[in-house]
Amino acid sequence: MCEFCFAPLEVVYDYDGIRSRLTRERIESGPRSMWRYTDLLPGLDEHRVDLGAGFTPLRPAPRLGAALGLRDLWIKNDTANPTHSFKDRVVSVALTVAREFGYTVVACASTGNLANAVAAHAANAGMDAYIFVPYDLEPAKIVGTAVYGPKLVAVKGTYDDVNRLCSEIAGEYPWAFVNVNIRPYYAEGSKTLAFEIAEQLGWHAPDHVVAPMASGSLLTKIKRGLDELVTVGLLDGHATRISGAQATGCAPISTAFKAGAEHIRPVRPDTIAKSLAIGNPADGYYAIRAVRETGGGMDDVTDREVVEGIGLLARTEGVWAETAGGVVVATLKKLSEAGIVRPEERTVALITGDGLKTVDAVADIARPTMTIGPSLDEFASSANLDG
Repeated sequence: MCEFCFAPLEVVYDYDGIRSRLTRERIESGPRSMWRYTDLLPGLDEHRVDLGAGFTPLRPAPRLGAALGLRDLWIKNDTANPTHSFKDRVVSVALTVAREFGYTVVACASTGNLANAVAAHAANAGMDAYIFVPYDLEPAKIVGTAVYGPKLVAVKGTYDDVNRLCSEIAGEYPWAFVNVNIRPYYAEGSKTLAFEIAEQLGWHAPDHVVAPMASGSLLTKIKRGLDELVTVGLLDGHATRISGAQATGCAPISTAFKAGAEHIRPVRPDTIAKSLAIGNPADGYYAIRAVRETGGGMDDVTDREVVEGIGLLARTEGVWAETAGGVVVATLKKLSEAGIVRPEERTVALITGDGLKTVDAVADIARPTMTIGPSLDEFASSANLDG
């Protein structure tokens, strides 16, 4: 964060030098992970912290597409990452840079997925970790962090309270806060989603990408990643439209966009989509700008619609997403009905976290169909299979 204007800082690359050496063949011969794009990422190879994040499945979603009226829908399934969310990408970059800079302690403020990823990568790198989370975080995310042995600090407040505290701590202790003092490097990991989508589509950009928004950073990095591929000559060009999805209980970016505003009015989160519950999003302005520049849209959905989105994705494509995925699917439905996502577009929906992280969200609808004794007759009777 710039100390003068408080805007996010960006990593600068020598694109001319990269263009002279980077080819599709060089990338395709690299590891089957996000680090196949090392030329477009910060951090030296000898300091790399790598649990194998990235190169997750991109696959057609015809049954979900049919339900939503979309003829060429694809899912980028980042639940397949080591700690089951896209945050493994950003953390791999952040800890690589932290180790290069000589830090021995890493830390973060998190709504859950980042906590899991930092704890796991720190354990792998042999680094001490301090992780700060809201006290009312989903139990699965608490367990999925604590199991790796970090110092896990539950703070009585919202994520925004946690983040403010971490900004103060970062000024007092020589720690690498992945989403505070080394945030510019951390955020670069999100670009690899865009790189992979283009490569997995045969080095073609999609027509439309729909992304969840918390801080707004992920959405902006999708655009940056596609733009960089054009800059270094790996794509001939792209006209990808990018749309954003939020939960109505924490929708400051979507609200501003739909009102035609440029600046974000902070809100106090009240939603089951805790991984997106950032009431004062640092990159909200830039997310709005990216969506407007590309001709995309934004919308937000209620908690009920989030649960319906989770169920629809699971029933049609066999993918169980956390609440952020439900936000994406439900928002995609609204954007399709509004004509913002067009039926003929090759559209990619980003599914960024695994449903096992938010079991409570669907506990009321995911129950046994029937409960019976160990009897064939009782089964046949209960299942209406008598004749």
